[in-house]
Amino acid sequence: MFSDLAAWLITAFVLTPVQAELRQELEQANASVQMVQQVQQCVASQGPRLIERAAGEPAWAVSTAIRVSVGWTSPVALLDRTDPNCAAIIRLLDSPAADPPSA
Repeated sequence: MFSDLAAWLITAFVLTPVQAELRQELEQANASVQMVQQVQQCVASQGPRLIERAAGEPAWAVSTAIRVSVGWTSPVALLDRTDPNCAAIIRLLDSPAADPPSA
C-alpha cells in the first residue's frame, strides 16, 4: 500500500512535471519530430525505473517529491544521462539558451 503511494508521488510530482517541462521546451525550440520521439522514449524508459525505485524506497520517493515540488531539484535531474534517448534532451535543457533571461 505504501509502495503504491510512493509510486503515485513520483508520477504526480516527478514524471508529470518532466513531461510538461520537456513539452514546453520542445515547443519553444521548434524541435524536430525525432527529438519529440526521443522525449517519448526517454520518459517511457525512465518512468518505470523511477516508479520501481519509489516502490522500493518510499522515503526516497517522498523526499524527492518534496524537493521537486518546492523547486530544490529539477525533475529532469532524475533522468538517466546515460540513456541515449534522454542525453540529448538533458543537454538541450541544460544549455544556457534554455535558461530564462535573468533580470
